[in-house]
Amino acid sequence: MNVHFIAIGGSAMHNLAIALHLKGYHVTGSDDEIFDPAKSRLQKYGLLPAYIGWKPEVITTDLDAVILGMHAREDNPELLRAKELGIKIFSYPEYLYEQSKDKTRVVVGGSHGKTTITAMILHVLQHLGIDADYMVGAQLEGFEVMVRLSHKARVMVIEGDEYLTSPIDRRPKFHLYQPNIAVISGIAWDHINVFPTFDIYKEQFAQFIRLIRPGGTLIYCADDKDVVSVAESVKRGDIAAIGYHTANYEISNGTTHIVSPDGAKTPLMIFGRHNLQNIMAAKNACNALGISDKDFLSAISTFKGASKRLELVKKNTLTAVYKDFAHAPSKLRATIAAMKEQYPDRRLVACMELHTFSSLTPEFLAQYAGCMDLADVPMVYFNPHAVAHKKLPPLDPEKVRAAFCNDKIVVFTDSAMLRQHLLRMEWPGSNLLMMSSGNFDGIDFAQLANELIC
Repeated sequence: MNVHFIAIGGSAMHNLAIALHLKGYHVTGSDDEIFDPAKSRLQKYGLLPAYIGWKPEVITTDLDAVILGMHAREDNPELLRAKELGIKIFSYPEYLYEQSKDKTRVVVGGSHGKTTITAMILHVLQHLGIDADYMVGAQLEGFEVMVRLSHKARVMVIEGDEYLTSPIDRRPKFHLYQPNIAVISGIAWDHINVFPTFDIYKEQFAQFIRLIRPGGTLIYCADDKDVVSVAESVKRGDIAAIGYHTANYEISNGTTHIVSPDGAKTPLMIFGRHNLQNIMAAKNACNALGISDKDFLSAISTFKGASKRLELVKKNTLTAVYKDFAHAPSKLRATIAAMKEQYPDRRLVACMELHTFSSLTPEFLAQYAGCMDLADVPMVYFNPHAVAHKKLPPLDPEKVRAAFCNDKIVVFTDSAMLRQHLLRMEWPGSNLLMMSSGNFDGIDFAQLANELIC
């Protein structure tokens, strides 16, 4: 198979390119910019384009397929050439389905927890020696790439993103996978540039349920009222519907344990009520694949977490520094609550970055009211240049502070000043939690932790 990637440098796209290369396909690609880590990883596998930019002459009838990345435009010259020649054009999720249509597909959807639940399922399958293909949105320990495609695996586990499929396909990605086993972990309004009302956003999850294959299984969080209302609104007599709740647990000596109905306790390497919910989602998905509770608990006890999901950067006996992908209001609440519960006797300094389109939109800011109230020292950072780059109206730091409805909130618009402020603080008896889908405009978390914790 000869496959060409338009916009090969994207996070998802370069991983799919590597996966197809490892499967034995002949892979080429192009992009107008490629940055690390994609650049280094493509170079490692001999897939880095020899040129930057678009060359329609590389699109020939020798190609079996063209895969179109999300940041390519509709007038991309290579795309137009592929259409002219009648070459089959796939979006990223379309091609994942094409590669997995004869497999049992486990698709994990939800506004939060998708990556962690997907990672948990994959960890258990790997621990038990069960072969599986996958697509996950973070680099996982013990996994070479974020996408794996093979000829032999009979199961594929997919993180199901609700964002748009491609510039020429406005469907949410997870509408293309047609799951046999579907998970919905939670629903909290996001991507307001695409789904301008919460009702429109919720409808995407209802459609996800409608697309479950006949005879399939829906696994949904019964602790989330919006998930329950969506699950109950779709009448499907041809699928099984399983609601799950937060696992019973206790914390002793700084370790969280799952408490089974028979009283048995399984120690975990992760913590937080949201992760106890994620574990139950993963357990039910694994049960649907024929894995027993005993085998699941044995495997999950060694799960260390996904990258940037309550990931420990550094700690000593008095201070710990964590980083997390949290940026939406529901994620902030869950992550901050987890830190306070795990370390009840320590002051929590929590910093979050407004980085996504939704979070930087004035109309959406009201959703953040009260979401950092559990932090002892809450801080918010945003870059005015990022606001301008997204062509949004300027944000007033005072209005940002007011939106959080918390008089303790301090707002920073210069990451260097935020960093210096953190370095001036006293840290024994305190923890630091850095939350962003970005990196606070270049703050090196490991270096910062080394300076805070001697």
